[in-house]
Amino acid sequence: MDIKGKKVSVIGAGKSGLAAAELLVRKGAEAFVSELRRIGEKGVLLLQEMQIPYEEEGHSERVYDADFCVISPGIPPSAPIVQGMQARAIPLYSEIEIASLFCQARIVGITGTDGKTTTSTIVHRICEEDGLRRGYRSFCVGNIGVPFSSMVMEMSPDDVAVVELSSYQLERSPAFRPDVSIITNITPDHLDRYSGDMQCYAAAKFRIYANQRPEDTLVYNADDPLLHAHFTADNAQFPFRIFSFGMESVGKGEIDRRTVLLDGECIIVRTSHGDERIMETSEFLKKSFRGRHNISNVLAAVGVARALGIGDEPLLSALRSFLGVEHRQELVLSINGVDWVNDSKATNLNAMRQALQSLPATAVLIAGGRDKGNDYATIAELVKEKITLLIAIGESRGKIVGAFDGMVPLKAASSLEEAILMASEAALPGQSVLFSPGCASFDMFDNFEERGRQFKQCVHRLLLC
Repeated sequence: MDIKGKKVSVIGAGKSGLAAAELLVRKGAEAFVSELRRIGEKGVLLLQEMQIPYEEEGHSERVYDADFCVISPGIPPSAPIVQGMQARAIPLYSEIEIASLFCQARIVGITGTDGKTTTSTIVHRICEEDGLRRGYRSFCVGNIGVPFSSMVMEMSPDDVAVVELSSYQLERSPAFRPDVSIITNITPDHLDRYSGDMQCYAAAKFRIYANQRPEDTLVYNADDPLLHAHFTADNAQFPFRIFSFGMESVGKGEIDRRTVLLDGECIIVRTSHGDERIMETSEFLKKSFRGRHNISNVLAAVGVARALGIGDEPLLSALRSFLGVEHRQELVLSINGVDWVNDSKATNLNAMRQALQSLPATAVLIAGGRDKGNDYATIAELVKEKITLLIAIGESRGKIVGAFDGMVPLKAASSLEEAILMASEAALPGQSVLFSPGCASFDMFDNFEERGRQFKQCVHRLLLC
């Protein structure tokens, strides 16, 4: 796309919108930024410095004077601004799409309902280790919190861009093409966006491979029933190479393709040439990085490493030194024999389920927030098995108390701080206090990162004073 001289409306002045506007201007386009709310002070300063015109607290008719539009992923298709653009036949693109047009680096695109941030971080660390030996750099961008557009101009052809992708970002990325794509899993989430239709949600995820070519590779989770059915259907034909991974897929017909498997507690890569032993899970599992789901994330990363031609030395070095990701079952503090664990990234029940399954012993659970249509019956047996006290917070605390009434001891807290104090009184040596909300954060916090940071701050302030 030649954007020089093009008029572009950027809808949304968050980090990705501002980064896209700056990139567009540097590439010769005429950008106009429109934000429904107030633009933060830093955003205003950047726009003024770049001499980019903008408006805030509403969208005027000026947004429609555009050759195309870059739109924030959080704006749903039903929004009036989207309807207005479509009525005028103005193309809508994601920030990811725009950045990818100018990306010289190799692209590893990673999507899925759960595990994509951890997998992205592991892949990034492996590429960093390999880059130190082979003279290239790795950039971790996208949904992980660093806009692709903010880094793309620094990338050279030998570098690797590890791009975490949400379904929202993929919706408006018609030409995006990764050299290697990963789908970690597909389970119910964001179904309000997709009218409750899992197939529509899955179709958005499948856009990650829509433009891949014979020289490209897709890595997918063979343990996920939806993905397994999709990629092994009798009539399924794909133009790219496929690398599956799984802990349960040995002997299930996956072996006609390159596969990363868990054989006992050993990771192996199986190809037509035979089995290659990589490492034992005990070599990378630790208190700050544990659970079967994280083994699955490592299997995915090994598949990517092989697709990129990365050897054993950087792969093993990166995995052995990996300590986990902030807000993903993050060990915050061990005090009086109790581990305090921040799992604020658990914004859905599947992520909470993974955290509960990873517990080494019983725990006190702090959960709740903005409910996303959760069916708590799906985790009831696990909660009864693992949880000695459930403390409910946020908008959903009434629903949570009702769902688990009579199953486990329950308390409701009016604040995160009150919940932490309740947990500190109830937790026994050898137990954990697990903060795994299973809900969105927007009832009390701007995002799950702020929620996790506040949890950690409160734990340190209240327990170490």
